Amino acid sequence: MPPVEKTSDALIAVRPDERFDEARLAAYLSGKLAGASALLQVRQYSGGKANLTYRLRFAGGQDYVLRRPPLGSYPPSAHDMGRENTVLSALDGAFPFAPRVYHYCADETVLGAPFIVMERCQGVVVRERMPPQFAAMHAAPQQMSAALVDALAAFHALEYEALGLARLGKPDGFIQRQVAGWSRRWERAKLADSPDISAVQRWLRARIPSASAASLVHNDYKLDNVMFAADDPARLVAILDWDMCTLGAPLSDLGALLTYWAQPDDPPAVKAIAFMPAGDFAFYSRREIIERYAAASGRDVGNLRFYHVLGIFRLLVILQQIYLRYTRGQTQDRRFADMHKAVAALAGWAQERIAAADD
Repeated sequence: MPPVEKTSDALIAVRPDERFDEARLAAYLSGKLAGASALLQVRQYSGGKANLTYRLRFAGGQDYVLRRPPLGSYPPSAHDMGRENTVLSALDGAFPFAPRVYHYCADETVLGAPFIVMERCQGVVVRERMPPQFAAMHAAPQQMSAALVDALAAFHALEYEALGLARLGKPDGFIQRQVAGWSRRWERAKLADSPDISAVQRWLRARIPSASAASLVHNDYKLDNVMFAADDPARLVAILDWDMCTLGAPLSDLGALLTYWAQPDDPPAVKAIAFMPAGDFAFYSRREIIERYAAASGRDVGNLRFYHVLGIFRLLVILQQIYLRYTRGQTQDRRFADMHKAVAALAGWAQERIAAADD
């Protein structure tokens, strides 16, 4: 049995380079949130590799979560707290897995970046190790897999115009912009040329699929961006990290989910960068994910190889951006020291998917 972790998303003391003026924050929030006039204690969530997330606990017992962009430079369209606030405010009451936002601050003088304060959802986030309360449940991986896919299909079925989100993005040309935009980000973040990655870019540009019916797109949908009930792995309670949500091709979310997924027959390099528990836990295979999504959504899931390769390319660019921040000293988080190896592994995986016979 693979190892299990003590907690799915541990609270730690705030990392030294990711601290902020807590007294200034407390003074700013006083009168804006229930209970925010009391003494404030700040802790940091250890999980996640981009946006910074903190628990705010006031002496009266009120708990909130604060999210802000990472330190250092990042693309203007990424880590958009204003976008996250817009989306979650529109989904409030319309989609049961959307956390409630209580306050959005665009004033960068408070923390050094825009931020949101939202409800603290109660549940379990599953990352690289299986949470102990689920490890002994034989059916838990299958139940989590099913809940994850069903929630994605339900999200894609939302009528974004009725929710007032018709201006959230431009569905026409969405995939072309994705390929071009992530290519530009790679060019800005790379430290050296990569023939493998250049070949992936050419392959994507040559195979842009025809337009399909648009939907809301989460743009970062994966196992460790959802939360399950602590006592029931079949019950998903929240979807997290909405800062890249837009309008576009729903299969791009499915392709991203396949990218972050792991299964026992994956190449060793792919397993090494898994964003979920790997080993003999019986999660869905990627094929089972595709089949369940097709059944739940009624959508045509043809040409998924393109969306999977696009998902791999996006991920390697994201990791390269994080690695670049590390090399520049904009973060001292030692988890990022070897991220260039993950980028190379993803480039190799993209090449394997391009060469695969299945589609």
